[in-house]
Amino acid sequence: MNETIAKRIASLLTVKSIMTLILTIVFAVLALRGEIGQDFMTVYTMVAAFFFGYATTKEREGKS
Repeated sequence: MNETIAKRIASLLTVKSIMTLILTIVFAVLALRGEIGQDFMTVYTMVAAFFFGYATTKEREGKS
Protein backbone atom coordinates (compact mmCIF):
# COMPACT_ATOMS: atom_id res chain seq x y z
CA MET A 1 0.00 0.00 0.00
CA ASN A 2 2.83 2.41 0.80
CA GLU A 3 4.39 1.71 -2.60
CA THR A 4 1.12 2.60 -4.33
CA ILE A 5 0.91 5.89 -2.46
CA ALA A 6 4.55 6.68 -3.23
CA LYS A 7 4.03 5.97 -6.94
CA ARG A 8 0.96 8.22 -7.07
CA ILE A 9 2.77 11.06 -5.33
CA ALA A 10 5.73 10.65 -7.68
CA SER A 11 3.42 10.79 -10.69
CA LEU A 12 1.98 14.09 -9.41
CA LEU A 13 5.43 15.62 -9.46
CA THR A 14 5.72 15.64 -13.24
CA VAL A 15 5.90 18.98 -15.00
CA LYS A 16 2.54 18.60 -16.74
CA SER A 17 0.84 17.69 -13.48
CA ILE A 18 2.36 20.63 -11.64
CA MET A 19 1.35 23.02 -14.43
CA THR A 20 -2.19 21.65 -14.47
CA LEU A 21 -2.51 21.98 -10.69
CA ILE A 22 -1.20 25.56 -10.76
CA LEU A 23 -3.54 26.52 -13.59
CA THR A 24 -6.48 24.95 -11.75
CA ILE A 25 -5.67 26.91 -8.59
CA VAL A 26 -5.36 30.14 -10.58
CA PHE A 27 -8.64 29.33 -12.36
CA ALA A 28 -10.39 28.83 -9.01
CA VAL A 29 -9.05 32.11 -7.62
CA LEU A 30 -10.04 34.04 -10.73
CA ALA A 31 -13.49 32.41 -10.73
CA LEU A 32 -14.07 33.43 -7.13
CA ARG A 33 -13.06 37.00 -8.00
CA GLY A 34 -15.10 36.99 -11.21
CA GLU A 35 -12.08 37.98 -13.29
CA ILE A 36 -11.69 35.12 -15.77
CA GLY A 37 -10.64 36.44 -19.17
CA GLN A 38 -11.25 34.75 -22.51
CA ASP A 39 -7.51 34.24 -23.14
CA PHE A 40 -6.99 32.48 -19.82
CA MET A 41 -10.08 30.35 -20.37
CA THR A 42 -8.75 29.22 -23.76
CA VAL A 43 -5.34 28.29 -22.36
CA TYR A 44 -6.81 26.55 -19.32
CA THR A 45 -9.22 24.52 -21.46
CA MET A 46 -6.44 23.39 -23.80
CA VAL A 47 -4.10 22.38 -20.97
CA ALA A 48 -6.82 20.53 -19.04
CA ALA A 49 -8.00 18.72 -22.19
CA PHE A 50 -4.45 17.68 -23.01
CA PHE A 51 -3.72 16.48 -19.49
CA PHE A 52 -6.89 14.43 -19.09
CA GLY A 53 -6.76 13.16 -22.67
CA TYR A 54 -3.16 12.05 -22.20
CA ALA A 55 -3.96 10.35 -18.90
CA THR A 56 -6.90 8.49 -20.46
CA THR A 57 -4.80 7.37 -23.43
CA LYS A 58 -2.01 6.20 -21.18
CA GLU A 59 -4.48 4.29 -18.97
CA ARG A 60 -5.98 2.55 -21.99
CA GLU A 61 -2.54 1.55 -23.26
CA GLY A 62 -1.71 0.06 -19.87
CA LYS A 63 -4.87 -2.06 -19.84
CA SER A 64 -4.40 -3.41 -23.39
